[in-house]
Amino acid sequence: MARIQLQNVTKVFEGNVTAVSNLSLDVPDGLFMVIVGPSGCGKTTTLRMIAGLEKPTAGNIYIANALVNNVPPKDRDVAMVFQNYALYPHMTVYQNMAFALKVRRFPKAEINQKVAETAGLLGIEHLLDRKPSALSGGQRQRVALGRAIVRNPKAFLFDEPLSNLDAKLRAAMRAELKALHKRLRAASIYVTHDQAEAMTLGDRIAVMCDGVLQQSAAPMEVYEKPANRFVAGFIGSPPMNFFMGRLQFNDDAACFVMGDETITLPQCLKKVLADYRDREMVLGIRPESLSPNQFAGQHNNTISANVEMIEPLGAATHFHLTSRTGIQFVACFNPNIKLNVTDAVKINIDLQKVHIFEPGETGKNVVLSE
Repeated sequence: MARIQLQNVTKVFEGNVTAVSNLSLDVPDGLFMVIVGPSGCGKTTTLRMIAGLEKPTAGNIYIANALVNNVPPKDRDVAMVFQNYALYPHMTVYQNMAFALKVRRFPKAEINQKVAETAGLLGIEHLLDRKPSALSGGQRQRVALGRAIVRNPKAFLFDEPLSNLDAKLRAAMRAELKALHKRLRAASIYVTHDQAEAMTLGDRIAVMCDGVLQQSAAPMEVYEKPANRFVAGFIGSPPMNFFMGRLQFNDDAACFVMGDETITLPQCLKKVLADYRDREMVLGIRPESLSPNQFAGQHNNTISANVEMIEPLGAATHFHLTSRTGIQFVACFNPNIKLNVTDAVKINIDLQKVHIFEPGETGKNVVLSE
């Protein structure tokens, strides 16, 4: 087992296209790191550089404290699980799982033992004589995992391995992967664009945008304390709502002004917001931090809006609204709340859960300076 470290890693492709820029990550042995971000953000390129399938333009990559920039993929002792499974179609499940061990000239008895143990771990021992064409998507994914596990590598790399599965099977496989990692305790890096996978699987999440690391922290820290507007909008479903406005001070209280409505912000934010007086800023609030009812001990915290659409989801109902200033946003309410489309409502903000961002896609969360 091994620690994986990336130090100021950059990858520039032909045409001066920068896929990854000055990326530093530290994945200790036993940690499950999830790299998440939209398509084209550089997460798969990062994984391929760790595996040795791409060479970094600048920076260093270490596996088990050894510099591996010029080490061939076969000598890095990492196992990669691909999105499309990458199984040999002409081989049986047993042969697919045993292939890497045969290449390394393991004794036949040891190969049989390792394949049997791994197949039992994944519940595919009854599939060993089948070929990939006779397997379902979930079974193929288990075989791909088994082929990686049987090698007992220093680290595991996962490139969106669940994206080809249906929603129900994807959720089941997430749970299995998490349980599997607890048993193997190897350093693992998992790439996905699905923020739900990132939140449920990762011990730590690294959020990327346009090749740049935006934030790396525990899942709930990323959710509750997003470093910037991009992270706040990418992590969470529905995503955080954003309101454009101006930060002002009235009677020594920090206020957020949107058109003819004013939100009085908590006193604890007064000091950190002082440097942003009279500036255009962005107010961020998650859908579950909104309510048609007043929050205890809070006042001057309402937004006037009209209900545009209602989505009942069982445990909660999502209300799509438009504010008086024309900003569309989503509120997540208890299903017992009864509102109708076109209703004019006053929506209350939980002032203890607000975020204030600088303008721009990656404007920083100034509340974190508190």
